[in-house]
Amino acid sequence: MNREVLFAQTLEKVRKQAKEQGNCISEEQVREAFAELELENDQLQMVFDYLVKHKIGIGAPVNPDDYLTDEERDYLQDYLNEIEGLPTYTEGEIQAFTISAMAGEATAAQRLIEVYLKDVVDIAKLYAGQGVFLEDLIGEGNVALSIGTGMLGSLEKPEEAQGMLAKMIMDAMEDYIQENANNEKIDKKIEDKVNLVSDKARELAEELHRKVTPEELVQETGLSMKAIQDAMRMSGYKIEDIEYAKDNV
Repeated sequence: MNREVLFAQTLEKVRKQAKEQGNCISEEQVREAFAELELENDQLQMVFDYLVKHKIGIGAPVNPDDYLTDEERDYLQDYLNEIEGLPTYTEGEIQAFTISAMAGEATAAQRLIEVYLKDVVDIAKLYAGQGVFLEDLIGEGNVALSIGTGMLGSLEKPEEAQGMLAKMIMDAMEDYIQENANNEKIDKKIEDKVNLVSDKARELAEELHRKVTPEELVQETGLSMKAIQDAMRMSGYKIEDIEYAKDNV
């Protein structure tokens, strides 16, 4: 197997193991997982740094509050104040709600949502600092929680409910983070394409001492007409040094 592929697979395996252990993994477990790759100490340190950056504690859990911005702390306090008034339930009541929700009772499912709202907050804090707003993470988690409480009928035992709901919440947050990252990559590609055409248009305009047409850009720069037209459209026809047709202005 390709060494890079094996490294990526091992890193993902370590992340999953840490996730199952409450976002914590021992140094020995990491070294054991990467033993086959025979990494140098500085390479292993890069792995540890990566894990810590993603809020995975080495030997001891990290404090997720340390990763929050002042704005996120203010939002979080306001949100917690909002849900503080929700009723609290005993373990026996929670189990009874779970059993009823497994049987399809909507009121019991709503009670479980109230029970696990604070868990959504705790999980969201673990994913903070990864390019998305804490408020959005909590929103995604709450949606997953609402959906999950309606799916408990697939379980055999009520004891499995909390784990199932936590996994659905975590998966929803991870999917949201990944979706946001993919959108950022797309936005970056668009920005790069617009900047390239804009730079070429400016260079040619400076030579000709006037705005240039897309046809001139094709002829003088080697860029394809499609690339130029795409950049024009993506910029909202705002590239300064291009002479646009009247119907594009």
